[in-house]
Amino acid sequence: MGKALGIDYGTKRTGIAITDAMQIIASGLTTVSTHILDDFIADIVAKDNIDCFVIGDPKNLDGTATDSTVHVIGFVKRLKKVYPTIPIHQIDERFTSKMAKQSILASGIKKKERQNKALIDEVSATIILQNYLDYR
Repeated sequence: MGKALGIDYGTKRTGIAITDAMQIIASGLTTVSTHILDDFIADIVAKDNIDCFVIGDPKNLDGTATDSTVHVIGFVKRLKKVYPTIPIHQIDERFTSKMAKQSILASGIKKKERQNKALIDEVSATIILQNYLDYR
């Protein structure tokens, strides 16, 4: 079994998380600038045995599309074209940023570090990926 790669796609920054080889635990990996995301993913796919991609699906509280939805759809299309043999799963990402902020706050990190939006994106990707693992 390969690893699952979690992606919290954003127009500026994208949070990345990855599982262990048994796909039991999701761990935050990093946050990358979205303009280099395709190269970053290509590097990870070459180095690790990536079994699937898990991407946050942005929705409003009422389930309608958000401003980010069109960007995520374009990204998913690119992934499908470049990696046709790797399955893509989209997971509802409502409340993940809020949950990430609460998780960071509970961890005892200093206030200045808690304001780091890149950390929030990485933790959000981890939550998205762990949700996939828990409910598949």
